[in-house]
Formats: sequence, C-alpha cells, structure tokens
Amino acid sequence: MNRISILLILVLGIAGAAAAQRIEDGSRRTIGYIDSSGRVENGSRSTVGYINSNGRVEDGSRSTIGYINDNGRVENGSRSTIGYINDNGRVENGSRSTIGYVNSNGRIENGSRSTIGYAEGVKMENAALFFFFFFKPEK
Repeated sequence: MNRISILLILVLGIAGAAAAQRIEDGSRRTIGYIDSSGRVENGSRSTVGYINSNGRVEDGSRSTIGYINDNGRVENGSRSTIGYINDNGRVENGSRSTIGYVNSNGRIENGSRSTIGYAEGVKMENAALFFFFFFKPEK
C-alpha cells in the first residue's frame, strides 16, 4: 500500500472517531460514544452495541436485544414492551411510570429530575436507549 493510501485511511479513521457523540455521566466523565451510524461504544471505545436505523438494537456480537418503534415504544428481544420514549423527552417503563427525561439540551435526568448524565448532540431516542434500557452505564 502506498503512503497516500495509508494517510487517507488514517484521516478517515480519525474523522470517523471524531464524528461520534460523547456520552457523559453526571460528573461529566466520558462513559460512552454513539456515532452517526448507530454504533455504541463504552468509555474505552470498545463496541458494546448498535442502534440500527430500522429500530433494531443489537449487542456487540450483533445479536438482537431489542427494538425501538417509530411511536417510541421500546421492546426487548422477545418483542415484549419494556418502555416508552415520548416526543417530549419523558422516558417511561412498561407500566407507563416515568423513569427519566432526556432534555433538548442533552441533559439526562432520572425520574426525580436529578441529572445523571449528558448526551449533547445525540438523538433523544439513542440517549434514552443508552441510559435507561439496553446500554445502562455502570454506577
């Protein structure tokens, strides 16, 4: 491979990594990333899952672990409803009790409105899937 090809690959790799949106805990420590293709990474940049454009959510091995429907209903891998993500950012469990909020500024709050994280620039649904359903950050 010539030098120009290697340089191009490096530049594209760096640009791809920079395109991932950072997810932070309540203390602003980086705990993950979600890139524009839906790849979910932990804070060490290891892939832990995928959120596909068709609504299928997969773990790092590409096994289906759940779904997010167009209406905001979240289902587990067996298609049982486990929660809802409302247009206003309110996140509910399967019994329709509020478990948290994803604010338009990217701040993530628990059901008591305490800040538990930040996901600025991340799609609301993806941030909710990360914090409340499939990719819960470790405490």
